[in-house]
Amino acid sequence: MRIALFQPDIPQNTGTILRLAACLGTEAHIIEPAGFPTTDRAFRRAGMDYLEHVTIRRHPSWRAFEEWRCSERARLILFTTHATLPYLEYRFQSDDILLFGRESSGVPEEVHKAADARLLIPMQGGLRSLNVAMTAAMGIGEALRQTRRSVHPIATERDDAKCLQERTRSCAEQINAHEAASARDAHDFMRNDIDRK
Repeated sequence: MRIALFQPDIPQNTGTILRLAACLGTEAHIIEPAGFPTTDRAFRRAGMDYLEHVTIRRHPSWRAFEEWRCSERARLILFTTHATLPYLEYRFQSDDILLFGRESSGVPEEVHKAADARLLIPMQGGLRSLNVAMTAAMGIGEALRQTRRSVHPIATERDDAKCLQERTRSCAEQINAHEAASARDAHDFMRNDIDRK
């Protein structure tokens, strides 16, 4: 799973997303031109020392990025407010590239056309958009949840039923043990009462 940023123009958001990529173990791609240098103080502050732990690949242009992607044969999954398919309804693959547009203008039409899928994070009506770093966190989180099953298995209805059955059995055993203890206490009390008489 990889994250790609199209010509990002806010250094704080990019630094935050790269920190996210470092923590989740995903490769990050920046499609130039970006609206700031990597020496930008806000960018370094947002990424902190996490920038040393993320693999960052820079592409000088959209065309260069597309040439690389085609050589990788990887799907391009674009997150955009212009999509209609909710991201939770999409089936991700482990080698997907999740693309997030620039904060000021998103991505141009040629990028929309190149995407293998366009996904939407549903929001309340009348609101414009989520912060791109928040969008990236939600998108990559769901993608990894789906694709890292061997590490973090997704619960199924059968698993849920089994868990409920085990909890029910455990509760029944506790109730039976409690009732048995209460019966023993009552028996001991009555025997002691008889002995005193």
